Amino acid sequence: MIARYSSSIRLLVCTLSLVGFALSCNTKDTSEQTTEQTTAMAAAPTFDADSAYGFVEKQVAFGPRVPNTKAHEQAGDYLVRTLEQYGFSVTEQKFVATTYDGKKLNARNIIGSYQPQASKRIMLASHWDSRPFADQDSTRKTQAVPGANDGASGVGVLLEIARVLHEAKNKPELGVDIVFFDAEDWGKSAVTSDGNYAGFCLGSRYWAENRHVPNYTAYFGILLDMVGAKNATFPKEGFSTKNASEVVRTVWNTASQLGYSTYFIDQQGPAITDDHVPVNETAKFPMIDIIHTRVNDLSRTFFDDWHTTEDNMDNIDPKTLKAVGQTLLQVLYNEGQPNV
Repeated sequence: MIARYSSSIRLLVCTLSLVGFALSCNTKDTSEQTTEQTTAMAAAPTFDADSAYGFVEKQVAFGPRVPNTKAHEQAGDYLVRTLEQYGFSVTEQKFVATTYDGKKLNARNIIGSYQPQASKRIMLASHWDSRPFADQDSTRKTQAVPGANDGASGVGVLLEIARVLHEAKNKPELGVDIVFFDAEDWGKSAVTSDGNYAGFCLGSRYWAENRHVPNYTAYFGILLDMVGAKNATFPKEGFSTKNASEVVRTVWNTASQLGYSTYFIDQQGPAITDDHVPVNETAKFPMIDIIHTRVNDLSRTFFDDWHTTEDNMDNIDPKTLKAVGQTLLQVLYNEGQPNV
């Protein structure tokens, strides 16, 4: 993903490598606080953080999920099997992606649909691939990233949500599409003129242009990226507040009511070019990004071990997974109440 900032019309190069790269945007540097509104909370099931942790651990055990590797193939098959096990209708969207440096990747987006007959749908997404080179590592820059937090954490949360929905006695009256985007993290870690994406977000860009169901749309979407680290902070991402402010307000208010405001920070964060951007711009429905960025610290945008070989299970805290997963479940059940 790409971080963008605007401050006195200067380009702030602070992300995606030690040299980093940033592209200007019109997000505000000042905090945009939202007046909290009390929402009637539906009876939602319990999100099991230990189970979510196990789903993260299982992915990491395959090895780095770098496209064109055996670990990537095995991990993808595991995601398909797990979604099917929980009663989801699964579509594998296979495609060949071309990287910024001309490599051809055998990639696949994996889409699991819950209650596919429902007209009101919410899309939940995360990327499932790992970065092929640890460009932020101090010494092992050519090694692949394990991707425990950057990738597997979001997938783990969504697999646990799939399990809970499958086993719940009371089910929300809506459809849920869980989308695992591939080939998100094979981008160029430098300032580039390669459009707005610098080689990132290949899977979501493909999906937005070739949706798994013709003219697919959702009431709204929520993307998860780096949602497992200890003491993670999720300020309101810039493109999310620009394109889907009501969804941001709903999610952050729900988190606050559940007692998770130390994670879901009521403060404007940077704009991050991530998998939600092509959904907003090309698929044309509102999608937000719950992504760990530092609050009031422009020296480093993401968590300490981002894009290093140390992005392993040591980074994953069940408490953070719980905060994110329980919030999403509550949002689903609030939206899925009759006549809502």
